[in-house]
Amino acid sequence: MSEKKKGIREISPIDVYKLLPRTNCGECGVPNCMAFATKVVNGEAVAGGCPPIHDSQYKDAFSKLEKLLAPPVKAITIGSDRKITVGGKHVLQRHEFTYQFPPPIAIDVSDDMDAAAINARVHKIAGFSYGYIGRTLTLDAIAVRSVTGDADRFKTAVKVVVESSDLPLILCTNDPGVMKAGLDIAGNKRPLIYAATSKNWREMADLAVSHGCPLVASAPGDLSLLRSLVKTLQACGITDIVLDPGTFGDEGLAGTVFSFTAIRKAACRDGDSLFGLPILGTPISVWTGQELSDEVNRWQEVYTASILMTRYADLLIMHSLDGWAVLPQLIWRFGLYTDPRKPVSVEPGLRVFGNPGPDAPVFITSNYALTFFTVESDIKAAKIDCYLIVTETGGLSVEAAVAGRYLNAEKIGDALRNSGVEEKVSHRYLILPGLAARLSGETEEASGWQILVGPRDSSGIGKMIREHWPPQEGN
Repeated sequence: MSEKKKGIREISPIDVYKLLPRTNCGECGVPNCMAFATKVVNGEAVAGGCPPIHDSQYKDAFSKLEKLLAPPVKAITIGSDRKITVGGKHVLQRHEFTYQFPPPIAIDVSDDMDAAAINARVHKIAGFSYGYIGRTLTLDAIAVRSVTGDADRFKTAVKVVVESSDLPLILCTNDPGVMKAGLDIAGNKRPLIYAATSKNWREMADLAVSHGCPLVASAPGDLSLLRSLVKTLQACGITDIVLDPGTFGDEGLAGTVFSFTAIRKAACRDGDSLFGLPILGTPISVWTGQELSDEVNRWQEVYTASILMTRYADLLIMHSLDGWAVLPQLIWRFGLYTDPRKPVSVEPGLRVFGNPGPDAPVFITSNYALTFFTVESDIKAAKIDCYLIVTETGGLSVEAAVAGRYLNAEKIGDALRNSGVEEKVSHRYLILPGLAARLSGETEEASGWQILVGPRDSSGIGKMIREHWPPQEGN
């Protein structure tokens, strides 16, 4: 068994500090080198964020630092104009250390489509976006598949894609001659070559070396062969390798998950360098099995993609472009790759909606991102001119913040005073979230404002304002 590799969680700040310049210059944005070293170990900063370490006198130290911090799963870059990074994982479970480099999702086009159809599909892929709690979720790459086996048609398809988008590419064919035709067009774009197998590895290795492109090693259903193939490709001088252990849907899905998990365990827990590489998942493969309806294929692709993203795919190739098929993957990816130690939050402070006058209503909420963006959406939908005070609650929702005393009468009073809203309105009415209703009496005493209890769900804000604003004196 190979020697166990040191994971980033086993590295102490002292290990990093010893290799830093130790000038305490503060150029990195923190007071001293020990504080910076701590942030690096916690994944909150990268070693290259220390400006002095790039000086020639620290070249050897920087090299040692990069080696010390290198993750068990190598990070590989695909693309040239726009780039994606796959791999770069430090741990097996996300609660051990925040996952880095969310797995890109590539959508396919095939060379049996005409140029107009390819162009339309590429624009749909590139234009796909969805706003989610303040982030824009998008697709990441295009996989060009050779379906016809014709080199000229593949070359034409790749050319149309390159001219239509700057998204990173995955070129998909097991025929070296067809792959060469595609690389003649896109070789300078650093596409991912898919794939080298036990039958074509020599020719594919030559293409990868000559074009400087990353290469997929593919041995579906055979981890021993996959490991041997990786060793052979590395001996050829190829270092940027992506693993394809095979993606099998339906009854083969359990075996697929087992293979993905075995590979990642070997890398993160056993320090196996041959398996310390990014893993490619191909949920698109459910479309090439038994004849099924489109609806069944899409459903299988959706749950296969979600499962593989959880266990431990670093890159996915999909076919479906329907919103209901793609959005769950993007939202699930967002959730998996946020820092589990830090709730997703927004900056506290005063937000202004529309053109509020001195009689405009004043709302208050927590700084949990999902709460804020939901309230924001409902205020805009109701077309209310108002002020919204976003209170620092540690990124907790209103109900959780009230229960944990992160949102209390004193904090609300301080938020009112610090926001400056008292100078902007002529009244002293504050609308408290319905889920914080129990704070009403205490808040009136602490702030001097009269409290109106809003709806438990912000979708009711519009109705409340229409029916109960401005408030009647004595009510």
